Amino acid sequence: MESQIIRLGATALHVGVTGHGPDVVVLTGGPGCVQYLERDDLAPRNHRAWYPEPRGVGRSGGGPHTMEDAIADLEGIRAAVGVRTWIVVGHSWGCDLAVRYAVEHPEAVAAVVGIAGRGPQRDRTWSEAYEACPPWSMAQIAALIRRGRFTTVPDVPHDFWFTHPEVWTRTVTDACTDHGRSPSP
Repeated sequence: MESQIIRLGATALHVGVTGHGPDVVVLTGGPGCVQYLERDDLAPRNHRAWYPEPRGVGRSGGGPHTMEDAIADLEGIRAAVGVRTWIVVGHSWGCDLAVRYAVEHPEAVAAVVGIAGRGPQRDRTWSEAYEACPPWSMAQIAALIRRGRFTTVPDVPHDFWFTHPEVWTRTVTDACTDHGRSPSP
């Protein structure tokens, strides 16, 4: 894993990078968690993976950040490293960030891979159904997106990157590799 410092204005952001192939940016949960997915053994195979550490967290400078700051930082990093488009992989809160980034910068996103995301922020009108069936909102989003697909990874916990790293790597690699293919009927 190579470490880079990307300067966005007065803020220095840490970004790890590893591998070769199509570009993937990997976002952690939180918000405010260190980049816990920045490990060579977790990187999608046959891809170049970028691991930004959020503003004001761990090795990155700056102060507290909002969703808007996080989106601007991702776009700034993409432009600074010269990536035209990338697959955006998000875990937990990083999935929410991935979806928002894709909505605001569709020209920069080849695909979104959301893992253990919660979907749009809950409100009182559908909170009860959401709690009864947590993947419900993400399944609905996938159904609305052309070539969208929703799958589950059985028998793993929320932090399966830690408990089942080989399953994580296979899941992310398969999702990144399959992004351009049409889903099976």
